[in-house]
Amino acid sequence: MREERIRVLRAGRESGGPVLYWMSRDQRAIDNDALVFAGTLALERKAPLAAVFCLQDRFLGATERQYGFMLRGLEEVKASLGGLGVPFFLLRGEPGEVIPRFAGEEGVSAVVADFDPLRIKRRWKESVRAALDIPFYEVDAHNVVPCFAASGRQEYAARTFRPKVLRVLDDYLEEYPPPPARHPFPWKGRSETAWSADELLAVLPVDRGVREVRWIRPGTRAGMSALGEFVKERLESYPLRRNDPVADGQSGLSPYLHFGQISPRRVALAAAGAAASPEAKKAFLEEAVVRRELSDNFCFFNDRYDSLEGAPGWARKTLDDHRKDRRPWNYGPERLEGAATHDPLWNAAQMEMVKTGKMHGYLRMYWAKKILEWTAAPEEALRIAVDLNDRYELDGRDPNGYTGCLWSVGGLHDRAWPSRPVFGNIRYMNDRGARRKFDGEAYIRKVEAL
Repeated sequence: MREERIRVLRAGRESGGPVLYWMSRDQRAIDNDALVFAGTLALERKAPLAAVFCLQDRFLGATERQYGFMLRGLEEVKASLGGLGVPFFLLRGEPGEVIPRFAGEEGVSAVVADFDPLRIKRRWKESVRAALDIPFYEVDAHNVVPCFAASGRQEYAARTFRPKVLRVLDDYLEEYPPPPARHPFPWKGRSETAWSADELLAVLPVDRGVREVRWIRPGTRAGMSALGEFVKERLESYPLRRNDPVADGQSGLSPYLHFGQISPRRVALAAAGAAASPEAKKAFLEEAVVRRELSDNFCFFNDRYDSLEGAPGWARKTLDDHRKDRRPWNYGPERLEGAATHDPLWNAAQMEMVKTGKMHGYLRMYWAKKILEWTAAPEEALRIAVDLNDRYELDGRDPNGYTGCLWSVGGLHDRAWPSRPVFGNIRYMNDRGARRKFDGEAYIRKVEAL
């Protein structure tokens, strides 16, 4: 594993006790650099290895839909790690209290965490770091090119970030080492507690107004199957079909990537090695690597990623200049959430998200820009877009979601366009432009038939 993936969050005394992998963002037992690094430390110490997941009763407004997908995936993780001789502990509570307490009670010699750029995850790590006196590491197991190595600052746009990533991409597209048959040093600490996703969902105080979806199976096995099917059946046509929500030309991998149930590097390796045209591979890797990792870059270097304060200065100014412009329509949060607008295409996109937990990427941009056009202030528009995205999308509460909302509403990673009412110099989108790209009526019928 390349050293650039690893950061030392705390140095500490060395001992021969067990090594603990604190799993959070990367919820898988294979193709996981953080788990590989933790296993390597354990082997060097001739020590047991354990994994722990710290479950929050409430997390950034997540609902039964997202908790269900995550917990069912974690059931598979527990079984897979058990087969490798690595116990998996699912603990409830604040990580700043739970992780140090577990480490102290079990005589842990080092803790390894996976990387996440979101504020709440960084606060968790700071709390854990302050409470530990043993080595504490962070490993970027999520980005193909580690966020720490890709750039040392917030990038202005894809055009400034892309060359930095592509210059070193081949170096980081390394194959994972084969997983060990079984960790050779058995765990001698506390016993694992039995649990199931259904039992936890029954007692967790989560929002049950948004139910689980059944069209997609959670977990690493299902994610790897979906990856194989995409590479074989749809990668070649990706450049032509990705912007058509009727054609189903996208990969459909975002829920698996968001919950870390499959590795983004595995996705990139599969695409790069596929029997597809160079044009198809380039188009997909632009989205799966460059654009996705640009979102991590933004959230890592800008704490205001979910606020208009995170938008570029020119965008904030133009939105402020047009703050008092007359809105053609003015909808409150309830009307928008209920898909009760005058625009059938927007209503269909909203209802697809409510019913299925996903919205086509092109329509997500259109959807968010119309919220800007139809609400009283840009701050309100961004708040509504983030709230709805995080409430209904399986891949909500993600750097991609925050970046996409701020691109649509606040001009992030974009340039100034000709001025128009409400938007100012923010890029404008309308239903006529959308319908030139795909059959809008066919899409509306597709959603109505769900």
